[in-house]
Amino acid sequence: MALILFFVTRVRTVRLSHPYPAPDFVLRDVNGNAVRLSSYRGKGIVLNFWATWCGPCRREIPWFIQLQKEYGPRGLQVIGVSMDEDGSKVVGPFVEKTGIDYPVVLDDGHVSSAYGATEILPTTFYISRSGQVIALVKGVLSRDKVEAEIQETLENPAVTGAGAQSSAR
Repeated sequence: MALILFFVTRVRTVRLSHPYPAPDFVLRDVNGNAVRLSSYRGKGIVLNFWATWCGPCRREIPWFIQLQKEYGPRGLQVIGVSMDEDGSKVVGPFVEKTGIDYPVVLDDGHVSSAYGATEILPTTFYISRSGQVIALVKGVLSRDKVEAEIQETLENPAVTGAGAQSSAR
């Protein structure tokens, strides 16, 4: 039973050999401004579904802040999608307290469903500059592995291949 649980719950990157168009959306950020995913076309996007109450999610946030600063000039855009039920009332103060300087939007239920990001938090999608989902991670990788995924995203032209592949990371 423990062996089955290990294989079901281990964190891994699913690298898609058949990338697909990232579902576009317009969501409100913590200040009420509209944020449209497609307006970031041409950038490598890290789309991170998270919540303030999620310990593993909180562990990733400083990494994303740092990596946005480091890779932003090279075309990276991190976007956080908060799954908190209390919306901006909870998320706004959290964003301010933690110093998140990338866009944080509030999920409307439709976006997380379109991405299939409701079962495990955090769930992170890596989207190529051409707007194709090229990889996803359910759970938390190490900071080094997150950075490697970002580098791959920035370099990946979303060339399609033969089938979905998984790699433990």
